[in-house]
Amino acid sequence: MTGLWAISLVLRDSSIVDIWWGAGFVVLAWTAWALAGAGSGGGLLACVIVSIWGLRLSIHLARRNIGKGEDPRYVAMRAKAGSAWPMRSLYMVFWLQGAIMWIVCLPVLATVASGNQAEPLIAIVGSAVFAVGFCFETVGDWQLTKFKADPGNSGKVMNIGLWRYTRHPNYFGDATVWWGLWLIAVSAGAWWTAIGPALINFMLVRVSGKALLEKGMAETRPGYADYVSRTSGFFPLPPKRS
Repeated sequence: MTGLWAISLVLRDSSIVDIWWGAGFVVLAWTAWALAGAGSGGGLLACVIVSIWGLRLSIHLARRNIGKGEDPRYVAMRAKAGSAWPMRSLYMVFWLQGAIMWIVCLPVLATVASGNQAEPLIAIVGSAVFAVGFCFETVGDWQLTKFKADPGNSGKVMNIGLWRYTRHPNYFGDATVWWGLWLIAVSAGAWWTAIGPALINFMLVRVSGKALLEKGMAETRPGYADYVSRTSGFFPLPPKRS
């Protein structure tokens, strides 16, 4: 994360940390695998599926963000901090995200480090939960990208596809991915790593995900209040009548 921070100083773009988010978990997982030596089947499963999730996410964010300048959130933080931003961004953005990444990744790291063989049934259930989350996140991102690419949808609220059943299918999918990985950790005896998915679930709902995004949407999108009244905020549910 410190190396990434150094690159951000050269580019004057702190938002590259968002692109790295998914790939960072891939690096953590396979570094743990290398350090653990001969790993277990459960550890290998956790490494493979977190790599599928992490690389997909980083590629998606790179395609969306590269060439569009620094994210407005970081622009505002940079302007507020002034000349102190280069050093402040090191611990407020890069080191903080590194610490969060490590905690969220605990189910994978503990599964690899334990060396225990996974209980097959729990590992299968965990993989199925992961698959559901991965599909929600991937399809939700694809549907939103397609919606935004149509000039006719400018200023409109995305309320079709998975977005008809939850206002944040990508965030729901992200959280579900990590609960699936936690179940794989449980299958290897690392039940205590629930702190990882609990943290990312809390952040997506209360901190940097749903809460922050909806505050901005309510101020800039006509009709968003009606969408909120009809559509579940997180868990997919049938829409209410208008």
